[in-house]
Amino acid sequence: MQENVPLIANDAVVFGLLMTILAFVFATSASKKPFWTKFYRIVPSVLLCYFIPAVFNSLGIISGESSGLYKIASRYMLPASLVLLTVSIDLKGILKLGPKALIIFLAGTVGVMIGGPIALFTVSRFFPDILSGTGPDELWRGLSTIAGSWIGGGANQTAMLEVFGASPALFSQMIAVDVLVANLWMAVLLYWAAKPEKIDRLFKADSSAIMELQEKVEKYRAGIMRMPNLSDTMVILGVGFAITGLSHWIADIVAPFIGTNYPNLKQYSLDSTFFWIVVIATTGGLLLSFTKARELEGVGASRLGSVLLYILVATIGMQMDLGAVLDNPVFFLIGIIWIIIHMLTMLIVAYLIKAPFFYVAVGSQANIGGAASAPIVASAFNPSLAPVGVLMAVLGYAAGTYGAYLSGLVMQWVYGM
Repeated sequence: MQENVPLIANDAVVFGLLMTILAFVFATSASKKPFWTKFYRIVPSVLLCYFIPAVFNSLGIISGESSGLYKIASRYMLPASLVLLTVSIDLKGILKLGPKALIIFLAGTVGVMIGGPIALFTVSRFFPDILSGTGPDELWRGLSTIAGSWIGGGANQTAMLEVFGASPALFSQMIAVDVLVANLWMAVLLYWAAKPEKIDRLFKADSSAIMELQEKVEKYRAGIMRMPNLSDTMVILGVGFAITGLSHWIADIVAPFIGTNYPNLKQYSLDSTFFWIVVIATTGGLLLSFTKARELEGVGASRLGSVLLYILVATIGMQMDLGAVLDNPVFFLIGIIWIIIHMLTMLIVAYLIKAPFFYVAVGSQANIGGAASAPIVASAFNPSLAPVGVLMAVLGYAAGTYGAYLSGLVMQWVYGM
């Protein structure tokens, strides 16, 4: 089967198109014209930065699958962005957010673990043919890889593929379900991130700790703000990409060393290069926040970090093929029911402990999307909150293999019923 060739295959042209889309969205969102004011009151700008590239990909104009832009954005721009977004952060303020964030995150993990078996059982009652696969083509094997992705990320997904042995054909179908459902869910979260007050009022949630952190960071920024010159901008980018380079250098040593000498630590994804890149970049930014480098925020460190993050948003969007749902609609139905159970679990726990929607959105994305997209959802609330998303996502790497393995075993039992 021949791979479809996109209308625009040159990544330089694709990147130009993505930057044009971002420029259009931000120019119109800042417009005072009545049409755009009303439009962006309904549709969050970050959602368009994500959704328009998805439409271009679905129409075959560009191809997220054949493009190398996502890898560049996630491996180079994301770590630099994390450094620049964390360099001015108040770490003590983050720790003061309390245990509710962790409780909600774990509720999301449990929601993924139980959601798969429940979704498989429910859909199989109406479409029993999905239980007809044998050996490596048994559906539960493929679904276990989604559980790995939705709790920990790509490394955990690969671990489940190795453990349960899904066939290549089944695994490719699960990748489509994973990417489309997870990205549609991210779109929902980005939409509600722009208006969390409604849900917070319904839950009678106390978001004072989040507001206090936001205000403290914004007050600090206002106190050191000045017009940046070329030297300031070059120093900011130098710091961001220097730490990124250091992160890659250390990750390229540590990850293979652990994989070779401590294979039992693979279950925690500690042999994943990407895991170490994210952790080291975030740690580097947090360490710099205790030095004079913190004053780089006054000349736009977080603004440049946000630029890099929005480029990542656009490259994530171009991974989504809206037409893929037509290939295996029943599989996508399982994915949709699964994600609904995940969210209902989080919302119920949030209601019981009166947790703000910020924890729900970021905790969900820390599970489903991981370190590449959790800071995007967090920064949709406020750029100063991006590190909270990263710290939550790191927890997913540790919990992913255990949770996905247990979920896979339950799905195996459901499959054999």
